[in-house]
Amino acid sequence: MTEHTANTALRLRPPAHRVSRRAIGYWTATAAILWIVLVGLQTVIVVTSDDPPSFLTVTLVVSCVLAPLHLLVMPQWRYRVHRWEVTDEAVYTQAGWLKQEWRIAPVSRIQTVDIERDPFEQLFGLAKITVTTASAAGPLRISGLAHDRALELADELTKTTQAVRGDAT
Repeated sequence: MTEHTANTALRLRPPAHRVSRRAIGYWTATAAILWIVLVGLQTVIVVTSDDPPSFLTVTLVVSCVLAPLHLLVMPQWRYRVHRWEVTDEAVYTQAGWLKQEWRIAPVSRIQTVDIERDPFEQLFGLAKITVTTASAAGPLRISGLAHDRALELADELTKTTQAVRGDAT
């Protein structure tokens, strides 16, 4: 490793790779389900109640305004923010939309690599990778990866981790 590589390899920086574009649809669909349930419950109460509380009518109107805005803005914003990168030295992640988090984990600290897919992720052909490290900050998660890319990345991380000497503590 050159001196330049050693000095820049583990600095916190924006990771190079974006998640799959299909993540936009996934984030939109999962948020839409929550909004439908919320607006639906509010609507049922307002429509079926003889004297609905005025605050509930106000929250229903607010929900009907915020829901489409959230569904238009949030998935696009998250897509622009969510990034990942794996090098021989570290795993870099960047996630969030209102609260953004940048994480870096040296490969020598990796303990496990897991792939997970909930039913909606399966519908969208997506997966998430969880990289557990010997860190009190908890595992790194890379969400919104194309399933095939997640499998390749897990294989790559496993090989890289096995090649690094140490006990990941």
